Amino acid sequence: MKSVVGNNAPWYVAGLHFECTECGACCSGPGEGYIWVTKPEVEFIAEHLKMTVEQLRQRYTKRVGLRTTIIEESITKDCIFLAECAGQRGCAIYSVRPNQCRNWPFWPENLKSPGAWNQAARKCPGINRGRLYSFKEIERIKRCRKWWRDTEPTAGCSKE
Repeated sequence: MKSVVGNNAPWYVAGLHFECTECGACCSGPGEGYIWVTKPEVEFIAEHLKMTVEQLRQRYTKRVGLRTTIIEESITKDCIFLAECAGQRGCAIYSVRPNQCRNWPFWPENLKSPGAWNQAARKCPGINRGRLYSFKEIERIKRCRKWWRDTEPTAGCSKE
């Protein structure tokens, strides 16, 4: 059920603040779930890592049903691309990270209610700080989630 304010507008109609701190918290630990990737995303990542698509698929992905996911570290359950460099954790493929990662924290489950948003903020220090995303921007980002389920990007979604 959608948490709303007057006139059935979503609770975040005034926008939400978010600024990625590149801390890697959204990429680590059990319970984060699958990182779904599409064929174009696999191609971008392979090119970035100077690998063939087949090499990337064999080393860093697995099939789950009809979809492909990036594998995680077996012990920590961190994303395989979460790397440590000079004492800081970050994404080794940040510039070509999957759309699912780009859309964090504007996932429908985080936008269900203020409580869900604040629950996500307990793990993510960038939530409720930094730039204000307008309602229109948030809705556009949410629409990009379609890319996770299909093979072609949704209009208006980009690699940025």
